[in-house]
Amino acid sequence: MLDNYKSGFVAIIGRPNVGKSTLMNRLIGQKIAITSSKAQTTRNKIQTVYTDEEAQIVFLDTPGINKAKNKLGKYMMNVAHNTLNEVDVVMWIVEPTTFIGAGERHIIEVLGKVKTPIILVINKVDTVEDTGIVDAINTYKDVCEFDDIVPVSALKGKNSEELIKTIKKLLPYGPQFYDEDTITDQPERQIVAELIREQALRLLDKEIPHGIAVVIDRMKERPDGSLIDIDATIICERDSHKGIVIGKQGAMLKKIGSKARVSMENLLDTKVNLKLWVKVKKDWRDSDTLLRNYGYHEE
Repeated sequence: MLDNYKSGFVAIIGRPNVGKSTLMNRLIGQKIAITSSKAQTTRNKIQTVYTDEEAQIVFLDTPGINKAKNKLGKYMMNVAHNTLNEVDVVMWIVEPTTFIGAGERHIIEVLGKVKTPIILVINKVDTVEDTGIVDAINTYKDVCEFDDIVPVSALKGKNSEELIKTIKKLLPYGPQFYDEDTITDQPERQIVAELIREQALRLLDKEIPHGIAVVIDRMKERPDGSLIDIDATIICERDSHKGIVIGKQGAMLKKIGSKARVSMENLLDTKVNLKLWVKVKKDWRDSDTLLRNYGYHEE
């Protein structure tokens, strides 16, 4: 490895729905984090890896920072806050606006206690005129000690190379943490569970998706390698939710399954036979044991 090689960890933070996961997927060139317009899409700290001949950047996509409402919310906030002091760079994603809301003020307060270099990333610049971008920069530039401000469009890929260059400048020198072909440290089972949850988030009513978790019961490749069989259970909090997740004559569950299967086949590069079940576990978001069972546990 070259003496001038750089490597480090970058936390991606921001209010829910500012495009953190979309941006991370764009920067590493592959879909790992699920995206939807609903809050709480990202629940765990997802680690993805960008590697080139100059640097290796390990991105941590943290849950959106906001005030916690239950134990799951509290867990998510701890994950997000603890990450900020363990990384080499913090990337704060905001929208191109001149209004700083309560969510942003909460993040400003959190960032005030952080010693890590901070890059302000103004996302969704494809949605405003150039003057709007300048206004947004002027609105935010003095709220924190920023090391740099980079306007981007995660959706269109605009300025993503510029952002990578900016991150590289702030990283320490050091060897790679992962092989160059590593894209994520997420186990395949976890990504597959998230792909099911993503479709549920997209297809179901506002309230229900927050109350669901997905557990992979079985994931096994057939001996001839032609197919992977995946059995999964969608956990919801109420009997009434179970009916909605299944839908009329099973139509909704079928829809969630078929859309998730397409994403899985793209990810795993093979045919998938997916079977879905739905179970009720009342108020699992407030149960320490169930949170751990469904994969939400702090190191």
